[in-house]
Amino acid sequence: MDQLSQTLGKMGGVFLLPLAVALAAFVLIGAPSSWLTLTVAGLSMGMMIFLMASGLSLVFGLMDVLNFGHSAFVSLGAFIAASTLAALSGWLGSPSVLLNIAALLVALMAATAVGLVAGLFFERVIIKPVYSDHLRQILITVGALIVAEQLILAIWGGTPTTVLRPEFLEGSWIVGGSSIQVYRVFAFGLGALVYLALYLALNRTRIGLLIRAGVENREMVESLGFRIDRLFIGVFMLGSALAALGGAMWAGYETLITPALGGEMLVIVFIVVIIGGLGSINGTLLGAILVGLTSNYVGFLAPKVALASNMILMILILLWRPSGLSPAVK
Repeated sequence: MDQLSQTLGKMGGVFLLPLAVALAAFVLIGAPSSWLTLTVAGLSMGMMIFLMASGLSLVFGLMDVLNFGHSAFVSLGAFIAASTLAALSGWLGSPSVLLNIAALLVALMAATAVGLVAGLFFERVIIKPVYSDHLRQILITVGALIVAEQLILAIWGGTPTTVLRPEFLEGSWIVGGSSIQVYRVFAFGLGALVYLALYLALNRTRIGLLIRAGVENREMVESLGFRIDRLFIGVFMLGSALAALGGAMWAGYETLITPALGGEMLVIVFIVVIIGGLGSINGTLLGAILVGLTSNYVGFLAPKVALASNMILMILILLWRPSGLSPAVK
């Protein structure tokens, strides 16, 4: 935890950006209750985007792979979770909180497990032949995304799918005149836990040390008897599982999903990774929170430019810091 505190201290300048944006929005909005509702919504949205984007950042930062098919795992996780929750609808409508929690955990675990397996297949079949060739990576992963979307369309159909929520995550809390949805608070907490786990795994465990050492000098690490290729496969599977988990949470957030979900989120995910700095988990978290807050504030203050707010944010940040807010150091 000391290392985490030191990291945040060193990057305090850029990590204070969300606070600056929130304070500016508070002045412009004028109504504290509306500002609080928008802020909580933005933070929860940012954390869900972080879940989706963190895997892409990991894969690029550690494996140098540009995976434009990453959002296929988002769609897959969303539909697996939706189908699992529908199958457990009896548990969801039960007055028992334990059954509600069990249904949610089963759905999230199912989405994550399918993401792991799909990530293994994707890496072995799609990515492995095009390592060290970014142009071919882009072309083949975009093609894989199209195929994946068509497979999801064939299995679940084109009709929008309704996503059920556990009873205990329905409703809102009233805080000082503001309506705070319970699901949003849960999404924020889950995203924070995933970030902390990723940070500690990469910086405080032997596996994290080996992965980072393999990025710096693969030959040296392999000469010591370690199988870096297996570690990198694990990283890709983890990234895919995180995307599926993020898709599952986003499905519950939207409550109505289509096979185009992944393609719609692809642009936002890449904006977050670019804003934060390619390959940086800290940067991805920062970029996701900024995007979430900005989208909600601009949507309230200037609805006509809400769709362009993420692009405008990315342009402004890249003009200021062309490498992103907190790029990975290699």
